[in-house]
Amino acid sequence: MVSAGSGRNRSPSDVIGAHQEEFRTMTSSPPAPRRTPLHEVHESLGAHFTDFAGWRMPVRYSGDTAEHQAVRTAAGLFDLSHMGEIEISGPEAAAALDHALVANASAITVGRARYTMLCNAEGGVLDDLIVYRLDEQRFLVVANAANAAVVSAELAERIAGFDAAHRDVSDEYALIAVQGPESVSILAPLTGTDLSTVKYYAGYPSEVAGKQVLLARTGYTGEDGFELFTAPEDAPAVWRALTDSGAERGLVPAGLSCRDTLRLEAGMPLYGNELSASLTPFHANLGRVVKLDKPGDFIGKAALAQVAEAPTERTLVGLRTDARRAPRHGYPVLADGAEIGEITSGAPSPTLGHPIAMAYVDRAHSAPGTAVQVDIRGKSIDAEVVELPFYRRKA
Repeated sequence: MVSAGSGRNRSPSDVIGAHQEEFRTMTSSPPAPRRTPLHEVHESLGAHFTDFAGWRMPVRYSGDTAEHQAVRTAAGLFDLSHMGEIEISGPEAAAALDHALVANASAITVGRARYTMLCNAEGGVLDDLIVYRLDEQRFLVVANAANAAVVSAELAERIAGFDAAHRDVSDEYALIAVQGPESVSILAPLTGTDLSTVKYYAGYPSEVAGKQVLLARTGYTGEDGFELFTAPEDAPAVWRALTDSGAERGLVPAGLSCRDTLRLEAGMPLYGNELSASLTPFHANLGRVVKLDKPGDFIGKAALAQVAEAPTERTLVGLRTDARRAPRHGYPVLADGAEIGEITSGAPSPTLGHPIAMAYVDRAHSAPGTAVQVDIRGKSIDAEVVELPFYRRKA
């Protein structure tokens, strides 16, 4: 099996420098990174930037830990405009997505969303996605920034035999997220939508600060929150309105770095770390998203059906350690001196106060409570297998 850490798109806090160096070696004149519609806003806030997935993105403002803790205790404001959006529409749009994805898109009701994956014929994950059903014949597929072009091209090819149209609408959207326990109180004064009626994984047309948005109750932090898809030209006004509304409620701008530690605490996978084309959803304990019983065939079904019948050699687990240094992506996991796995993501946990990591390990060492070690640059550090997620928000 290919190593779980063999994907290209690693955590911003772990491998931004390596990503930049790899990119520089590919071409002597790399294209300039794109800037989001909020770039000037970030500059005015004193953001520190990094080049990520072809975009110039804010990695932090006041500091990683402060931004992380603000999301856990109040709220954080994120620019996610680097994400990709693809619209699939037409009389057979649902059937086309049933064929293209592992989800049963036909079962998504209008106004709801679903987490799913685009897999290759061998069952490997090409990207994890969120699919919103905007109306009976129109869906919005949201892809990770680094995979957006691959997802768009794959979907265009896979739906070719259906009465459905493909349109990459990434340039038509900016995406702003407000995440944290105060997100409802911050957003409520700016919209006519009764937020108590917006369920988790739902998305509706709405207005925020007088601007048209697709208002979705989704996120990647482990907290309650909303993602607002808006026209690029409206993004600065929406950002400023949220900032003003959150001024007395602890809202802070938040960058990619704290987004990574937030999703790690919540046990959420990152493509290129926990997910890759060499790993199936079952490896990551996400077999529940694969709808093998939906009508008809879909790409990857035969391979995924085989994997579902037999446990994978390795499986994704959580690790905790009380050591001062945190395990990082690619570090070996050991048992009695023998390598039995590999770290996919790791960092100090601001919420829990000790280092945490996710790793693929042999199933014989995957039970919670199992004692293992992590090789941190030649030094063996004790660790313990724990259940995921590391953190659950209070209801």
